[in-house]
Amino acid sequence: MTAPTIRAATHDDLDHLVDWNAAMAAETEHKTLDRAVLTAGVRGVLDESRRGFYLIAERDGEAVGSLLVTYEWSDWRNGDFFWIQSVYVVESARRSGVFRALYTAVEQRAREAGAVGMRLYVEHENHRAQKTYEGLGMQRCDYHMYEVTFG
Repeated sequence: MTAPTIRAATHDDLDHLVDWNAAMAAETEHKTLDRAVLTAGVRGVLDESRRGFYLIAERDGEAVGSLLVTYEWSDWRNGDFFWIQSVYVVESARRSGVFRALYTAVEQRAREAGAVGMRLYVEHENHRAQKTYEGLGMQRCDYHMYEVTFG
């Protein structure tokens, strides 16, 4: 199997990104996302680089996975954390190095941008993903996440 290549997403990838985000939410959180809101949200990143960026993994010219990177400013460290979000790899390409290639590309971009680190969150029950992240050298944080949503 050939190694995946990684590239920045473009507006031409909108349909893949929307489909994959919807699939990821269904698979990992058993949630059905509103496609109109999701489409606008993905487009919002593609339209405004200040919000972040998507990367696409391709194998033999076919898109097989993606992730979103957003930024969090840390006043304590005087720099940005790159947050990895919305990770999706098509089922037929899982466990074949696609996420590793995406992660490596994010890490390279983060270092080149002078980021102070990378973060992500993972569902408590997603043990497979947790093992993957730990295998890449990431460590579980001491923080719990809380949120309030509006609307």
